[in-house]
Amino acid sequence: MQSVFFKDRLTQYAKLVRADNPIGALLLLWPMLWALWIVSEGQPALAVLVVFIVGTFLMRSAGCAINDYADRDIDGSVARSKNRPIVSGRVTPNEALMVAAVLALLSFLLVMLMNPLTVAMSFVGVVLAAVYPFSKRVTYWPQLVLGLAFGWAVPMVSAAQTGTVGYVGWVVYLAAILWALAYDTIYAMVDRDDDLKLGVKSTAIWFGSYDVIAVATTLICVLLIMALTGLSASLGSLYFVGLGVGAVVVIRQLWLIRSRDPTDCYKAFLLSNYMGLAIFIGLLLDYLLTTN
Repeated sequence: MQSVFFKDRLTQYAKLVRADNPIGALLLLWPMLWALWIVSEGQPALAVLVVFIVGTFLMRSAGCAINDYADRDIDGSVARSKNRPIVSGRVTPNEALMVAAVLALLSFLLVMLMNPLTVAMSFVGVVLAAVYPFSKRVTYWPQLVLGLAFGWAVPMVSAAQTGTVGYVGWVVYLAAILWALAYDTIYAMVDRDDDLKLGVKSTAIWFGSYDVIAVATTLICVLLIMALTGLSASLGSLYFVGLGVGAVVVIRQLWLIRSRDPTDCYKAFLLSNYMGLAIFIGLLLDYLLTTN
């Protein structure tokens, strides 16, 4: 009987942290890997690679638990989130806080294996992750706050690999912030009607009829920043092929969101994973096959 209880709790906790839907963790992962591969010139330290991959998934999971705790009074009124564990009563708010605390602690213990600068920077990351879920109540720019939080792994991994953040760390961080602003605006377009009724703020609402133009402009800036980063790092043609594939993904995303249909907007959001993956594969192949 006890084993059944624990199995049920673990199942519900897995749903709480979106273990069955890793898109958020992947979107957090790609910019971190972009930065790590560039600052290490394609030869990342194994310990840094493992710590940050595992830490990315742990912190994203903790963020999901905190997000559901913060949104427990509004999720039930949003079609996409009405069946989440807290809203449906399968997980209590206190349980969600406990899960988030345990995951954040495990992530911190991993970071403790890194250098002092990286450890110090992790406290900023915790603050950003904790602030984001509540930002949609006070600003129309929670997507920007998400970018600051999701992208913070970029300067952190740069510090872990090299002992300093440096130019690449900050520039790729800017790209990560803008990328999150774009894809989370697309995500917010899915819920815009519900958010307007509930008084929840988002860039999708703030941009209004200029939402598609704003997303397009932001994504073009991301591609340009990553192209300039590639040039400054003397990357070869394979990297730019990967960047080109990423640009094709962006074109497809913009085509999908042009009608602002929620279903198509969600499809466009999911495609963001392939943009991040394409850029990373380009980096990986370029360092493996062409860069000295």
